[in-house]
Amino acid sequence: MSKNYETLGNLKPGSFIIIDGEPCRIVEISKAKTGKHGSAKANVVAISLFTGNKKTLVAPADSQVEVPIIDKRVGQIIADMGEQFQLMDMESFETFEVDKSSIEEDLRDKLRVGSEVEYWVVMGKRLIIRLR
Repeated sequence: MSKNYETLGNLKPGSFIIIDGEPCRIVEISKAKTGKHGSAKANVVAISLFTGNKKTLVAPADSQVEVPIIDKRVGQIIADMGEQFQLMDMESFETFEVDKSSIEEDLRDKLRVGSEVEYWVVMGKRLIIRLR
C-alpha cells in the first residue's frame, strides 16, 4: 500500500488522509487549544474517496497519521461494460476496469467511449476523477 506519514496538525481542508484504512479527502479540521491536562486535539471530518461516506477522527494534533500517495494518470475509455468502464492507460497502454458506482453521478453521465479521463491510483484502486 502506498502511503506516507504526516503530522495531523499540518493537514488542511482539501488534503488527504487515511481513516479506518480508507483514503479520504478532508472537508473540515478544527484544533482545540492545549489544556491544563494534555496536548492540543484535532477534530477531522473527511469524505471517503471510494464510498462517499463521512468519516471523523479525533486525535492529538502532534500525532502521526497515514496519508495516501496519489498517482495521477491519463486514460481513455475503450468500452462501456454495463456496471464498469474499461480504460486504457495512455502511457503504458495497460487496460483495466473501473466500477461506475465509484464515479460521481454528474461525471458518469458525461463519460462516453473514446473520452480521455484523468484517473487516480490510490492504495491499489483506480478512480476516475475528471474528463480531460
